[in-house]
Amino acid sequence: MSAKINKTTTGPNIPKDHPRYTAMMIRESIIKGCETKVVAPAGLIAQGRGEAFDYIIGEKTEKFSLAAIEAAACAFLLAEYPVISVNGNIAQIAAKDLVKLSKESGAPLEINLFYRTPGREEAILKVLKEAGAKTVLGVSGNSSVIKELASDRRIVDPNGILKADMVFVPLEDGDRTEALVKIGKKVVTVDLNPLSRTPRKAHVSIIDNITRVLPLLTAKIKSYKKKKKEELKSIYDSYDNKKVLKDSLVFMSERLLKLSTESGV
Repeated sequence: MSAKINKTTTGPNIPKDHPRYTAMMIRESIIKGCETKVVAPAGLIAQGRGEAFDYIIGEKTEKFSLAAIEAAACAFLLAEYPVISVNGNIAQIAAKDLVKLSKESGAPLEINLFYRTPGREEAILKVLKEAGAKTVLGVSGNSSVIKELASDRRIVDPNGILKADMVFVPLEDGDRTEALVKIGKKVVTVDLNPLSRTPRKAHVSIIDNITRVLPLLTAKIKSYKKKKKEELKSIYDSYDNKKVLKDSLVFMSERLLKLSTESGV
């Protein structure tokens, strides 16, 4: 399934038959997002880091990711009040898929940022609205604070993340994941780096590219709505996040070894 990327209006002419067309379009979109304030400058570094890990896993969704997506779908459906946290990078490259996930899961979108610069929340809100979002939390001025967190991510919507029992935090930082877990919230994350504190502290960690994950997760939630709560709970309870992280690292190391052999090293 190909990812839908918000195309840039400037930048290089990337031919569609380029072997890394999708990845390069994502990169260009992130650059454009930086120009429009949606993406913070540090988001460019985060994108590059993720791209490096995507190279290592072969830019494909693997079995360990599918297992985590299955558990994540159960977590959404079992939660009484799930919330989807949105930062600049994810809004820029996957706004439409975020809106689809929100509609299918019933989980509201909430803008929550580490870098809060003037006009940035409004820029992200505009992108989400243009993608079809009807309601977006985190921009009303009515805010609460997660006291366990020191960064600006501590500022949350009282009707969103503060109230949630499960938070979907794609492309996040470890500090907030750790704080959310500490105050008793389930955390589902998407992170291409299995060594990051974010996936190591979350309850469900999808080691994959967010643009591939969102359509798969939305489809899984749609199909799992037919299941009884007991069955969903059984699937979730049988999920082992530590095993998924281990499997992802083993896969990466074995693939690197294989590639080194094929390269004649």
